[in-house]
Amino acid sequence: MASAAGARRSTTSSLAKRHASSAASENLGKVASSAASAAKKRPALSNITNQRHASGSLNPGRAHLPESSKIVPCSTKIVSIKKGSSTSTNASFSGPTLPPIVSSKQSTVAPSRAIAPPPVNVSPDKSDSYSVSMDESMSTCDSLKSPDIEYMDNSEIVAVDYIERKASDMLCISDNMDISVDVCKRDLLAAIDSDVKIVDVDENLDDPQLCATIACDIYKHLRDSEAKKRPATNFMERVQKDINASMRAILVDWLVEVSEEYRLVPDTLYLTVNYLDRYLSGNVMDRQRLQLLGVACMMIASKYEEICAPQVEEFCYITDNTYFKDEVLEMESTVLNYLKFEMTAPTAKCFLRRFVRVAQGANEAPLLQLECLANYIAELSLLEYNMLCFAPSLIAASSIFLAKFILAPSNRPWDSTLRHYTLYQPYDLRDCVVALHGLCCNSQSSNLPAVREKYSQHKYKFVAKKYCPQSIPAEYFYNVSS
Repeated sequence: MASAAGARRSTTSSLAKRHASSAASENLGKVASSAASAAKKRPALSNITNQRHASGSLNPGRAHLPESSKIVPCSTKIVSIKKGSSTSTNASFSGPTLPPIVSSKQSTVAPSRAIAPPPVNVSPDKSDSYSVSMDESMSTCDSLKSPDIEYMDNSEIVAVDYIERKASDMLCISDNMDISVDVCKRDLLAAIDSDVKIVDVDENLDDPQLCATIACDIYKHLRDSEAKKRPATNFMERVQKDINASMRAILVDWLVEVSEEYRLVPDTLYLTVNYLDRYLSGNVMDRQRLQLLGVACMMIASKYEEICAPQVEEFCYITDNTYFKDEVLEMESTVLNYLKFEMTAPTAKCFLRRFVRVAQGANEAPLLQLECLANYIAELSLLEYNMLCFAPSLIAASSIFLAKFILAPSNRPWDSTLRHYTLYQPYDLRDCVVALHGLCCNSQSSNLPAVREKYSQHKYKFVAKKYCPQSIPAEYFYNVSS
């Protein structure tokens, strides 16, 4: 009997070895075939920058693996659950086992999955009453990466379901609960209940770009922070010795042409002028390097706003190679350090988007002519040094006021909806509107044509050619009812 049992054990052992060796050879064949097919595939794009190593090769998107740790495709194996008292594993799959999960008798709810998967060479184990065996149809990596087997007893599932039902029963949500919690929305609802007619411009919750649920909070924050990122209003008289307001206007007019040449977004132009004025507010600049400062500020703003910002070589080229690449980079570093890398700044363009939407009111179709005309007026303000005394939000609101007046001179430009969202009464806009009105009336005879030519194009609805009335009735500046 003992000899027969020994013979059976030896036969079983030899069969297991032959099975293991055949499985290993089959796995090696699959690995070789997967490696050959992988070699034929097109390599993944590893880099989208133009930076290169010293060796001349493109900077890879991933770290190189050492030769000793090459990635080998996982052999395909299937995980099956069997009742038994022992854990059987493949010969090529060995390692420490996972600790058994505590049963429901010891705790109310057991974790359904491991928090982090173990190393690859791990034999998953359930408990003493279950065993896991591996066969050749499922990747062990897949089983560890996203296991479809959850080691949870029926009693544990029942406990989880009970807790979920209990929590759902205890959670009571009233159908009549007021979900409008921000101050702006509450004020709007109160105004709607009264006799004042205010259009709710934040009722479209389907468009995520409008940020309707937090729009009031966003613009409240912008209003609070616009004073912190404004340049000095008298730096030409107090700081600068070699340049004047006329030179600044010529530079900004040229920057408008550059932004059109490279098709930059309007926010880039506004940020460029903001960086320029903030730097000039505390640093003496000579006229020979003023253009260098302008291109450096535009390069910084492009990196902040653009998806594909122009390269430094292009900014050198646009100056007719007046400045070298190293000079532009050095000036960029100087500006960044002086501004303490505080590149986010509220500009008139930030507020103009909101105010244009408010001015359109209940109109379903956007009023493109109103938007283009308001943008034209706001960009004219960039050329004028004296406009620095007005806050960006005030310039944006005044641009809307003047644009509505030019398009419909017989109608009052301001209403309760604009007053509610801009927080400006018509009387608050008076000085800024008068200054912008003078810029519009004199733009045709100005020797700075970039903005006028830009908005004389068809894509901007030829708004620069619109007739601007010579005077604005004084009653248009009377405050509207609150």
